[in-house]
Amino acid sequence: MAEKFDALNGKHRAFIEAQHIYFVGTAGASGHVNVSPKGMDSLRILDDTRVAWLNLTGSGNESAAHVLENGRMTVMFCSFDKQPLILRLYGQAIVVHPRHEQWSALLSRFPDSPGARQIFVVNLSMVQTSCGYAVPFFEHGGERPTLKKWAINHGESGIKDYWEQNNTHSLNGADTGIFTDVTDPAEP
Repeated sequence: MAEKFDALNGKHRAFIEAQHIYFVGTAGASGHVNVSPKGMDSLRILDDTRVAWLNLTGSGNESAAHVLENGRMTVMFCSFDKQPLILRLYGQAIVVHPRHEQWSALLSRFPDSPGARQIFVVNLSMVQTSCGYAVPFFEHGGERPTLKKWAINHGESGIKDYWEQNNTHSLNGADTGIFTDVTDPAEP
């Protein structure tokens, strides 16, 4: 039922572009595994072996800490309508912050999003599809405006204060690199 690919093909690209939600999984060497749902038109296919996703301000910053530790990331899409399918992108990610040289060029690929915190670039090592027969049907009812309103109401300085209080360390106490470079990102 599962198929493995070295890179994205046209069918994969079309499937990804049709999805309203995807999930990101990361883990450090120890501690908690993190899985986060993402939406809001925040993912871009850069080429057949690289994707980027825009990370908006949130309650935690686990993905950043995990990627700084070991780079491993899985991005998963699944069909909630039409033909069942699960598509997973396995790879090594880098974290690009607003202070990095690559930030502006990458950010220009996404809609304006107040509270943009990082961009993750994932260099794919494997693309896998599987059946998705057990994934239920769901209908997309639209994007929630809550996060965007929250970011606008807090303003740039309020968001940075929030990052300082809530986003500098993971649940396990690892540095997320949001204010200090633990390592410089490689060119995406």
